[in-house]
Amino acid sequence: MTSPRRSRLVAAVCLAAAAAFSAGCSKEEGTGAASSDTSQGAQVVQSPSGDSSGSGCTLDAYGATKIDLKDAVVGFSQSEKEANPFRIAETRSIKDEAAKLGVKKLLTTNAQSQLSKQISDIKDMLAQGAQLLIVAPLNSDGLEPALQAAAAKHVPVITVDRKLNATACKDYVAFLGSDFVEQGKRAADAMIQVTGGKGKVAILLGASGNNVTTDRTKGFVDQLKAKAPGLEIVAQQTGEFARDKGQQVMEQLIQSKPDITAVYAENDEMGLGAVTALKGAGKKPGKDVKIISIDGTRNAVQALADGQYNGVIESNPRFGPLAFATAQKFFGGESIPENVIISDRAYDASNAKDSLSGAY
Repeated sequence: MTSPRRSRLVAAVCLAAAAAFSAGCSKEEGTGAASSDTSQGAQVVQSPSGDSSGSGCTLDAYGATKIDLKDAVVGFSQSEKEANPFRIAETRSIKDEAAKLGVKKLLTTNAQSQLSKQISDIKDMLAQGAQLLIVAPLNSDGLEPALQAAAAKHVPVITVDRKLNATACKDYVAFLGSDFVEQGKRAADAMIQVTGGKGKVAILLGASGNNVTTDRTKGFVDQLKAKAPGLEIVAQQTGEFARDKGQQVMEQLIQSKPDITAVYAENDEMGLGAVTALKGAGKKPGKDVKIISIDGTRNAVQALADGQYNGVIESNPRFGPLAFATAQKFFGGESIPENVIISDRAYDASNAKDSLSGAY
């Protein structure tokens, strides 16, 4: 269930939120496809009293030139191969919104989880005349050559879903995404609820080198220490945000830590891999071993509805409307906060079946 703080959110769905903001305000099982209905589960920006923060960046402060997006060349750099629902939904959302707005030309690239390729992808888009860059960073560090190339051409960079260890309004305009520490805390609260605050927990960590993994781990670990010392973390091992790796790690943990009673997976793909591993070992996921994960993919919410899962904290990938609304506000001369934080819903046994249409 959502926390009281989460209830203080902008009530509009993303299309309305995009207009308000402008005015001021990871593989589907068996198919690899994400939900095709991008109108469902649209992003909502937290109210100004939430976590949208920072001193703000303007067109003049950044040194960029005013443009009309309808006449612009926009580049989108995707970080990872589109073999999981989050990346599929994210790219589709960017493409759909660009088409809706009538953007002159949208360049899209995919780094295939290679930092060097993401750098070259961004430089290539700049060479093709990109006037705005929307970037889903692979890592929080390492994109400096690409950022420097964009700065040299005075091309604004908006980052989505992962933060950069860089300087806002110099290296990039703003970060759009979730509060990942809060996601970890909410996952811990869900874990406490379904376990009664006692048991042995394994953490399937995300990929190293980005703030998502670091923050989701911190939020979860700190919350357990504060609220449920009876939940002992007995293992932390990376599953690299991948289903097959999550399954492999879980298989190893079943052998080395047979008394594990709960799993916190830092994305749904790893959690679904854990489900497969547990079934293979003759255990009942969701019953013998409780599972909480983060993302909100349709497969994970379905597993929750089927009783093989225990909780999912959403991380909404539908950045298209918010990214372009932010760009319109920026090119219109308005100030953009350093962090534009979206709200995330929570799925549990009480709402999973009725919430499938909002999953991706």
